[in-house]
Amino acid sequence: MADTGLPTGWEVRHSNSKNLPYYFNPSTKESRWEPPAETDTDKLKVYMAQNHTPAARSDPSGEGEGKIRCSHLLVKHRDSRRPSSWREADITRTKEEAIEILKGHEQRIQSGEITLGDLAVAESDCSSARKKGDLGFFGRGEMQKEFEDAAFGLQPGEVSSIIETASGVHLIERVQ
Repeated sequence: MADTGLPTGWEVRHSNSKNLPYYFNPSTKESRWEPPAETDTDKLKVYMAQNHTPAARSDPSGEGEGKIRCSHLLVKHRDSRRPSSWREADITRTKEEAIEILKGHEQRIQSGEITLGDLAVAESDCSSARKKGDLGFFGRGEMQKEFEDAAFGLQPGEVSSIIETASGVHLIERVQ
C-alpha cells in the first residue's frame, strides 16, 4: 500500500457525488475534506499527485476496466456517519424509521409508480439527488464495502433490496 502520509487508521477515499478525494477513518467512521492532524503533508502531496489527479483517474469514456455505474436513494438516520443532508440539517430519525421510509420507496419503485431516479431527486439524503441519484462509474475499493458488494451483485436495470452502510440505508440501481 502506498504511503499516504496520513496518521495510522486514515485512508484517502473518493467522493463520487463531489468528484473529490476525502479522508476517512474506518474505525471511528470519521470522514473529512481536510487532512487530519499529524498528516505528513509532503508525503500526502506525492501520494495525491500519483493517485488522485485528474490524469491518474482519467478515463475518457468514464468507464474503466471493471467499473460499473449505479444510482442510489439514501435515507440517513441519527446514527449515520454524518446525520445531516441537503434536505435536513439535523437528522434525528432512528435506523428503524429510515428503513420503514425506504421500504415505502421500494414498494413505489417495484410497483412501477415511479423510478428510483425520479424518487431520489426529492427523497435522497445524498447530494447525488440532483443527478437522480447517479454516482457515475466506480470500481472495487471506491465505495463502502456493503454498498460495493450489493452494487456489483446487481445486473444492469436491477434494483437492490435495502442495504445498510455507515452512511445510512440505500436502494441501489445498477445502470451499467
